[in-house]
Amino acid sequence: GQSFVMDGKGEVVQRLPGFVEAVAVVEFEGAAPRPVRYNRPQGRVADVYAALVLAVKDYINKNRFPGIVLGLSGGIDSAVVLAIAVDALGRDRVRCVMLPSKFNASISLEDARWMAGVQGVRYDEIAIAPAMKTFAEMLAPQFVGLPEDTTEENLQSRIRGMLLMALSNKTGAIVLTTGNKSEMATGYATLYGDMAGGFDVLKDVPKTLVFRLAEYRNRLAGKEIIPQRVIDRPPSAELAPDQKDEDSLPPYPVLDAILALYIEHDASAESIIAQGFDRETVYRVIRMVDFNEYKRRQAAIGPRITERGFGRDRRYPLVNGWKAGL
Repeated sequence: GQSFVMDGKGEVVQRLPGFVEAVAVVEFEGAAPRPVRYNRPQGRVADVYAALVLAVKDYINKNRFPGIVLGLSGGIDSAVVLAIAVDALGRDRVRCVMLPSKFNASISLEDARWMAGVQGVRYDEIAIAPAMKTFAEMLAPQFVGLPEDTTEENLQSRIRGMLLMALSNKTGAIVLTTGNKSEMATGYATLYGDMAGGFDVLKDVPKTLVFRLAEYRNRLAGKEIIPQRVIDRPPSAELAPDQKDEDSLPPYPVLDAILALYIEHDASAESIIAQGFDRETVYRVIRMVDFNEYKRRQAAIGPRITERGFGRDRRYPLVNGWKAGL
């Protein structure tokens, strides 16, 4: 999209919108095209949002899926994916499922219910506590003498993935995953858990841009369809008591800046450090990116909106004997 007409001075006098089908008539005054003001949202965030809506619409419709299933956690990522899905497919083809555990904050449940209600989509809640209890009993003889760790955290995510995929198999609807580029880059996701699904809308969208997309969608609606407290609340996977993303990752503004330089611009660790970033943080982030290539090879596909996405745009070996800083 965004076809345009230029005059003899190189000025754009008419432009069609991006990521939608459109037709326009170009009028000329003599040999010069007449300037036209095309009223469309301006800026990168608006274009990214429109691109993601089109990506979901095309993938679901052209593959003839009846609709989508989405794990709605009450967090920012699934909130943005819900808005995109409804804009792409309509509320009748979107189904949201909240899969709470004992670690989910009450406001996560409240926000998930509220967003589903505002969007008018089908909403269900399936508590995962019974499954957790069963798995704990099954694994207890194998885990004797071993402390609880990320194994139990990942088990929650995998139970959720299994339930969403069961709904997908039964209904034919495809699961939209909600992992963003920051998480995919650093491996901050559970293989066969929250990575389970058929299409990852935010796969190439850095976390800092996810927040901007949420704010943009609210402005577009002229009201909150994503609660402000969802945007303001520190992100958390809610797999352990008082867990925050920044317990495991650098602050997202720092992380996304390092990732953009390393992934999209091929900057070396030392050149990134020379731009003022902490040495230990840079090498830590690069190690996470390099180590987690194996996860990304098994992740759902998704649209590319940056200069370089994972997969075809960035070819990196699964195994190598050299690791940055080691």
